[in-house]
Amino acid sequence: MMIRKLLVANRGEIAVRILRAAKDLGMATVAVHSEADRDSLHVQLADEAVCIGPPAAKKSYLSVAAILKAAEETGADAIHPGYGFLAENADFADAVVAAGLIWVGPSGEAIRLMGDKVSARSAAHAAGVPVVPGSMGRVKDIAEARQILMDTGFPVMIKAAAGGGGRGIRIAGDLAEFEAAFPQAAAEALAAFGDGGLYMEKVIGNARHIEVQVLGDGVDAIHCFERECSLQRRRQKVWEEAPSLALSPRQRDELCASAVRLARAVNYSGAGTIEYLFDDATGRFHFIEMNTRIQVEHPVTEMITGIDLVAEGLRIAGGEALRIRQAEVQVKGHAIEVRLNAEDPAKGFAPFPGTVEALRIPGGPGVRFESMLYAGYTVPPFYDSLLAKLVVHAETRAAAIQRLTRALGETRIDGIRTTKPLFLALAADPEVQAGRFHTRWLEGWLDRNAGRLTPEPDP
Repeated sequence: MMIRKLLVANRGEIAVRILRAAKDLGMATVAVHSEADRDSLHVQLADEAVCIGPPAAKKSYLSVAAILKAAEETGADAIHPGYGFLAENADFADAVVAAGLIWVGPSGEAIRLMGDKVSARSAAHAAGVPVVPGSMGRVKDIAEARQILMDTGFPVMIKAAAGGGGRGIRIAGDLAEFEAAFPQAAAEALAAFGDGGLYMEKVIGNARHIEVQVLGDGVDAIHCFERECSLQRRRQKVWEEAPSLALSPRQRDELCASAVRLARAVNYSGAGTIEYLFDDATGRFHFIEMNTRIQVEHPVTEMITGIDLVAEGLRIAGGEALRIRQAEVQVKGHAIEVRLNAEDPAKGFAPFPGTVEALRIPGGPGVRFESMLYAGYTVPPFYDSLLAKLVVHAETRAAAIQRLTRALGETRIDGIRTTKPLFLALAADPEVQAGRFHTRWLEGWLDRNAGRLTPEPDP
């Protein structure tokens, strides 16, 4: 193993997760933190910690210079970006390598290729992976867009070429809506990503969002089967599970094989996720994008396969070839993950930062609680609202839902409100229990069931 001391360029639960994996492999660890995160759990668990700036992410967690300086000061020889912040920043990856350090993840070249949604579509098409009908390149102007509409028809989605996280997206049902939405999407993309480039995709009605976990070493690649992430609010995932109920064995084989082809075609290194829309009506799947990093929902794959994806990514970055052969990757049981955010679902998911007055973590067989929480911790208002991920595993999906309900009942995060009531209600819903949902299902469910999201007792 080439990595001796790992710096984790992130915060929150993912920083804690990576630190633990590194220590399991015998690595020394370094945490970086903003002034607002001085008392965070990842700071307490690391062997060393360096303050890299004020609370604003732009001046701390997004400061390449500050992170590289911290690595130099502590003698770290590798950097893991986690997810979010600089995780998919190709320039950061290149800067880490240029500084003589090990970058835990794919090359800057691969990040650029797959991070741009247009070039990623082209790479998928070249690898024989089905893509959503739409523009094969960036749309130059509204005139070219009108020509493409003759093939796609309506409804159509306008998307940011450099986008992610659901930003820079507009859906148009007719030409008037399209011509109004096109400049709006360009402006939002420019503001969010510094790149106003757009492309177009046909909207696949009532599609499922299914993604395939891949591991590569830059030469070879394998898949670790799929996750279903169709329960989304405002295009943000809230409930993820594996495997998907929607796929037949043949469809699963085809989907996963296509992901491996694409990972190999781009010489992918590390853990990554290839995302698809699955059309229940036709049984066809279409590539939409690749996330060139570890995903928030990676624990559900770990639970059904027994593979530590973070540890394998560290081994690969340290120079090891893939240790796992495809035939060795088997699915056992069913896993579900829900995201406990500092939000009040009874009040439109309003943010709810504050101090954790008391904490009870659920336990028992098949229960995993990933968080950075402890009693007395004050959740800062400056960052993403994710507090914890509750992950359960059982022999069947029905048993996993029952276990999720039990584990949610055990969970207490006093002092702040969380999205726990949402998941208790979803777990009890007959449609969720039957697996009958799609990417737009939850929005309609929330409109109909706002009254079922009973608030937790006042903190």
